[in-house]
This record gives sequence, C-alpha cells and structure tokens, in this order.
Amino acid sequence: MGEIVGAALLAHVPTIVLPDRERRALNGGVESTLYTGLGDLRREVFDVLRPDLVIVLDSHWFTTVEFVITAHERRRGFFTSDELPRGMSSVPYDVAGDPEFAACVGEIAERTHQCWITPIANDHLPITYATTNFLPFLQGDESWVSVSVCQTGEPADFATVGAVIAAAVTACDRRAVLIASGALSHTFHPLRRLRDHEAAGEEHIFSARARDLDHRVIAQLETGDHASVLAGLDEFLTVRPEGRFAHYQMMVGALGGERCNAPARRYSNYENAIGTGQVHLWFDRPIHGWTGTGR
Repeated sequence: MGEIVGAALLAHVPTIVLPDRERRALNGGVESTLYTGLGDLRREVFDVLRPDLVIVLDSHWFTTVEFVITAHERRRGFFTSDELPRGMSSVPYDVAGDPEFAACVGEIAERTHQCWITPIANDHLPITYATTNFLPFLQGDESWVSVSVCQTGEPADFATVGAVIAAAVTACDRRAVLIASGALSHTFHPLRRLRDHEAAGEEHIFSARARDLDHRVIAQLETGDHASVLAGLDEFLTVRPEGRFAHYQMMVGALGGERCNAPARRYSNYENAIGTGQVHLWFDRPIHGWTGTGR
C-alpha cells in the first residue's frame, strides 16, 4: 500500500530563482531564508525520504469547470512567465510524470460523488512557476504531477479532491509527497509604492491585519491544529490568501481534514514578498484517511 510520506506548504516566490546578486540586493544584501530553506529541505527531507512521486497543488493554475491533473509521461520545454518575463525567461524544465497515477485519480473521481478531476496529457498544456520554481531545488529521480485549482470550487470541493488524491496514492502504491504551492496572505503593494517593499522583513507585509492572521495560521499549523485553521478559514479569507488557500485546503483534505494533527516544521522565516506573506512549512508523516462515497 502506498502512503503520503510527507507534505509541505511552500512559497514559490520568483525571487528564489533570481541570480544571487539580484536576490540579495532586493533584501539589503541579506540572503532570503525562502532560498536557503529549500536547499535545507532537499538535504534533510527529500534526500532522506526519496519519494516516488511529488504532487504539486498549484495555486497559479486555475481551471473553471473541473480540476485537472497532469498525465504526461514527461514534460519538457522552456518556461517564460507571462506575469514576470524579465525574471523568468526561457527557463528549461524536464519533468518525469506519472500517467498511471493520474489515470487512477481520474477513475476514483468518477466513482466519487460530486467530484470532477480530469487527467490531461496534452503536449501544449502550459506549466506555471508555482511548479517549475521548485525544480532546481527539490527535483530528483521521482515523478512530478501538478493539480489545478478549480476557480469555481468551494471548500467541500477542495477537501474532496484531496481525499481522492490520498486514495489514489494508496491504490497505486506510491510513496508520495504533497506540495501545497502558494502564499499565505496575498495582497501586493500598489505599483508606485511596490519598490519600497521588496525586502523580506515582515514590516513590509501589506497590512498589520494580514500579518497578524498569517502569524495565527502559522502558529496553529506548528502545533498541528489543522482543525482551527479550517474553522477560521472565513476570517483568513478576508486577507486574501493566495488562490483562496485552495492549495492548503487540498493538501489537508488529503491528510484527513480536521482530523489531521501533523505539526509543521519551519524551513524558512516568515517573509514578505512585495506585500504578501510567505513561509516554508514541512509536515512529517502526516496522519490521513479517506472515506469516499460512490456516485
């Protein structure tokens, strides 16, 4: 039987893939812990666990009438960001996929009440930097797949998708790591003030309220109190977490939802990214379960 051997809430901020000199210059000459933390995560976790599969819950990939999971044998090409083409331009990527796992997810979704997840293997399917930015740090010999955020989805849908992913990990006998790729609070400073807030210090977070709620969520996650994070989601949404925090909601849905009590270990400080709240959190061998119902 397969299992989810670990999970993470990780920041994919563009600064982590900037050249060293540019990255440090934005932070007053000091290195960002979002950069160093991913190297630590690779050495201390990925190189030890050696998972078969990494599943990225991608908060930059929005679909509309269904969730989508990548089903390619391999994805390769060059990535240029439409959002930030100066910083991420013609970046090569070469990623082994897992079409068998993707098909299994689709089959389980078909049998699950009110769940729509479609495996797609089209060669021209775009990729986002919420997936590619982790590759230089974390990619090894394992397979990688990405899962979209359905922008019409609600919390019940995110929880169901997570549960289906967990069931597929078990059914396909994979040792999987989940990456919930995205930020905490996610409001940018206006363009004319943005360059005054590029340093990592949390005093540059968009608002005191956003900073306070980010700290509350981090503290709850560090104690494994996922039930409180979920219970407080409506209030947290008032500070606009990235992608409505769907990346986290799908992750914790795969880990048992409010029953999950896996505490987080920090792999970075809490840092600003032009107003948004960012952190790397790792969850060791999370408790998870699934109780699906047929269509």
